[in-house]
Amino acid sequence: MTSYLAVIIGCSTGGVNALCKILSGIPKEFPLPIIVVSHLCPNTLSLLSNVLANNTELSVIDAEEKVLPRPHHVYTAPPNYHLLIDDNGKFALNVDPKVCFSRPSIDVSFETAAEYYRENLISIILTGANSDGTQGAKMVKNNGGLVIVQTPETAEAKSMPESVINAGYADHIIPLQDISAKLLELTNWKSI
Repeated sequence: MTSYLAVIIGCSTGGVNALCKILSGIPKEFPLPIIVVSHLCPNTLSLLSNVLANNTELSVIDAEEKVLPRPHHVYTAPPNYHLLIDDNGKFALNVDPKVCFSRPSIDVSFETAAEYYRENLISIILTGANSDGTQGAKMVKNNGGLVIVQTPETAEAKSMPESVINAGYADHIIPLQDISAKLLELTNWKSI
């Protein structure tokens, strides 16, 4: 049985509602950090952390340079920065060129998380209107991690989940309403 160390979630169009649905089903003692990468408008203040915090018992904060992700927390990628995991497992931010027209890019975050966490990473691709996340899911798979994909039928925008599924990188294809339960199962969560 694999001992997972982190969860990373990528989403775009319709992602805020999907994230709220998942996080509302996760208890505050959840044993892993959850890293969220969502396509955001680059020139505006992100309210994503505030919205998510209103829908979960977990602590939700914006990811910052040199911070080591901790259990019981949700970390959101800031607008107009790629969010990376460095060789020490800490967050790094950069302004390298956009990937799939996006910064933050899901691919960039998934790739660096896969390199650090390897087989101890759970990745989740949710609703979105492009193919960002497909190359990242490939890297997760190549490093032994797990790839969960929202069923396209439950996604507001099907392109992102369909791209990962069609590329053959999905380990589990799960309806949105069942993803929280799957995370609890994978981490051997025992309700009290």
